[in-house]
Amino acid sequence: MSWTPEVIAELEVLCLYNLDSTQEGLKVHSSAGPERVAAAQRLFAKGLISQDDGGYLTSLGLETAAHAQAVLTVLVAE
Repeated sequence: MSWTPEVIAELEVLCLYNLDSTQEGLKVHSSAGPERVAAAQRLFAKGLISQDDGGYLTSLGLETAAHAQAVLTVLVAE
């Protein structure tokens, strides 16, 4: 397994979600750039988010985003 640019883009999108509120979604506009738009579409296809342009985290998405954000917190801690 490797950290491809696609995986990193997906992790970046998951880290944009606010985990304190399941009622707060995310909208990935086409102006966000093709990498981020494609990442959102892949996350939707994997069942992690509710719409192909963002939306809300699914149960699996919420768990995955929590792990992604925890990893990021540990890695960037000073």
